[in-house]
Amino acid sequence: MTETTLTKTRIRAGVWEGVLTGAATEPKLVVTHLEVPLADVTVTAIPDRPGEWHVRVPIPVALLSEGVQTFLIHDQATGDKLNHFTVIAGVTVEDDLRAEVDLLRAELDMLKRAFRRHCVETAS
Repeated sequence: MTETTLTKTRIRAGVWEGVLTGAATEPKLVVTHLEVPLADVTVTAIPDRPGEWHVRVPIPVALLSEGVQTFLIHDQATGDKLNHFTVIAGVTVEDDLRAEVDLLRAELDMLKRAFRRHCVETAS
């Protein structure tokens, strides 16, 4: 089985873009910010490159505010985290440590939900 990898290519005009490799069929991705899914995420096949997909994530203006905003990209079918990106606004970036702490918080929340779901499923 081929591992699915999502690599960022750029952020331009408020749209995060990347290339997903290793998926034989069109992947279903979900992008979340503070556990809320974003709309308008698109995944399109790249012509002449089987198993590669162009991913576009429009960043809603309403979600941009002072501080660090972290967006998580998951495979909807497996729940695996494929990538993430952060947007920092309104403050001087002295160090990327704040972005890393924000990412850790988001991933910890995801792990807590998965653990609670596992406990409920195994208790039944």
